[in-house]
Parts: sequence; C-alpha cells; structure tokens
Amino acid sequence: MGALFALLLANGPPPAMVVIDETATVREEAPPHGQIGMSTAYRISDSVPAPRSFEFRKRALHVGAAIGIHPIDHDEIYYILSGTGIVHSDGEEKALKAGTAAWLYTGAKVGIRQTGSEPLVLIIAYPNKAPAP
Repeated sequence: MGALFALLLANGPPPAMVVIDETATVREEAPPHGQIGMSTAYRISDSVPAPRSFEFRKRALHVGAAIGIHPIDHDEIYYILSGTGIVHSDGEEKALKAGTAAWLYTGAKVGIRQTGSEPLVLIIAYPNKAPAP
C-alpha cells in the first residue's frame, strides 16, 4: 500500500471540500528568502488539513519589498493580481503587471520584487512533496 494512501486511511477520509476566508489567514511579515521589506501574507493553504498536494498563497509585497532569489525544487507559478513587479529566474528578468503569470521551472533560482507606488499582490502556487514512506 502506498505511503500516501496509508496516511489518508490513518487520518480518515478527506472532507468533501474546505472553504477558507482569506481574512482568517492574514498576517504581516517580512517576505521569505531574504526578508526584504514587509508584506501581507495570506497563508491560505495552511488552513487545509493534511495531506494536501499543493500550496496556494496570496502575498502583497509592500513598496520596496521582495521575495529574495532562491532555488526551487518544483515548478512554481506567480500570478499577479495588482501592482507591478520584476520576476527573476536564473539571471533573466521580466516585468509583470496585473493579469500576467510567471511559470517558474524546477531547478531555477527565482525571486520577485515590487516596483511602482502600489503594493504588488500575487498568488503563489506550487506542489508539495509527497510524504516520505
């Protein structure tokens, strides 16, 4: 029997769904990977019972803030809701604005920084690693 299946059985069946109000997940904190400036973090997927197969987060990078450059071991998506920013992946940089997404690939060194006079609000999604057997 697979480790994930055994874990599911041990915790009982998953619920039919989980509905999360982002206001229950909000906190002010320095962004990850360098703590450059401040941000408002909405740790939405933290409210989902384990096991969960991916992370879904919203973050507002305050003026001058950035998620520092860091290596990723999974694909990751930054989807911009409002504001402007610059995404970095393996030395290449591209401008982002509301309605654009950056798909970042496994093995890249990535980061994003806020630009302009408004906070950069984005959704970040990426898969979780399967639990160890």
